[in-house]
Amino acid sequence: MSEQNGSIQPGILQKENRGERRRAVLAFFRYISTRVVIIAITLAAGIYVAIWVSNLGGYGDQMRKDTIRDKIVQGLMGNEYYYSLSTEERIAYLDAICQIAYEYNDLGKPFYQRSLGYFVDAFSLSLGEARNMQTSLGSKQAKDIILESLPMTLVLFATANLVTFFVSLFLSLLLSRRYGSVLDRLTTLLIPALSAPPWFHGVFLVVIFASIARVMPYGGVVDVPPPDGTLAYVLSFMKHMVLPVAAWVLGTLPLSLYTNRAFFMINAREDYVELAKAKGLRPRRIESRYILRPVLPPVLTNFTFTMIVAWQGAVLTEFVFAWPGVGAVLLTAIRGFEISVTIGAVTVFAYLLGISVLLLDIVYALVDPRVRLGGSGGRE
Repeated sequence: MSEQNGSIQPGILQKENRGERRRAVLAFFRYISTRVVIIAITLAAGIYVAIWVSNLGGYGDQMRKDTIRDKIVQGLMGNEYYYSLSTEERIAYLDAICQIAYEYNDLGKPFYQRSLGYFVDAFSLSLGEARNMQTSLGSKQAKDIILESLPMTLVLFATANLVTFFVSLFLSLLLSRRYGSVLDRLTTLLIPALSAPPWFHGVFLVVIFASIARVMPYGGVVDVPPPDGTLAYVLSFMKHMVLPVAAWVLGTLPLSLYTNRAFFMINAREDYVELAKAKGLRPRRIESRYILRPVLPPVLTNFTFTMIVAWQGAVLTEFVFAWPGVGAVLLTAIRGFEISVTIGAVTVFAYLLGISVLLLDIVYALVDPRVRLGGSGGRE
């Protein structure tokens, strides 16, 4: 009988383990699905509000009407029948054609009825043409203008955020290891002074390294004229990224560093850490396994909130360094009253923010050994 138990028990345990893994996977996907729905609803609400705000109380509709009217006037240039009419008849004829065009573009309906259509178009970036903006290839489509600048924003801020994350981890571990030292005290004193938006640091970096020292470019993507050869072009591109990345890191690092340092210091005093030290484990192993790993989920949460706040300064950061990304396009569109491009750029920033939060949620659920995902998608 004992032999039967010995042969059956491993099989039962294997089935139980497989069942637990299956339930864990299903719970993980339920959690992620819930997060996707919540983020999508939040983004949809933000985009819809942006559509109402961008209309400027009806001014946006009037600008669209003026654009349509200008195109019709240009189309009537050289029309013999039109110029054979009297002045009053021309005005009436033009008004009739414009009215038909307004009805065709749904401008005759109240804005609250058309806002849903704009909302659907915003999600797909099918927002029509800009008035005075175009791509390097001459396209006036708002979608093309935004997508042309999107890779520049992704390259710049993905690099800057990765640098911030890993530098923050390294320095916070170093400071928590040397708590009370001169370096630790000096850092904690400087953190409040350095807690400024990235664009603020960018102004000083340009003045110091571009204007005074003349060792870095003022802005842009590559030197003018562009260097010949792939390697020279890549090196010039990387050189132009140094100051924007440095400004972004300086603007996001202080808060992240201060919070992570507190997390590591608190966790370093846990009983299991003291037990690991008593066992004689190497300090590096204690830091990686008993301090860093348990603290990684709140560190990721802190990084998420830091990044959310930092994204708000992306527009001005790109403007300071003349970086041709979505932020620069958005600022140009706002200044030029380009409603379609403005809505499209806001939508892209909403997408970037939502995707960033979702990815960090996924990483959070994967790395946290103490989180049990409930069936409702919440953390239990």
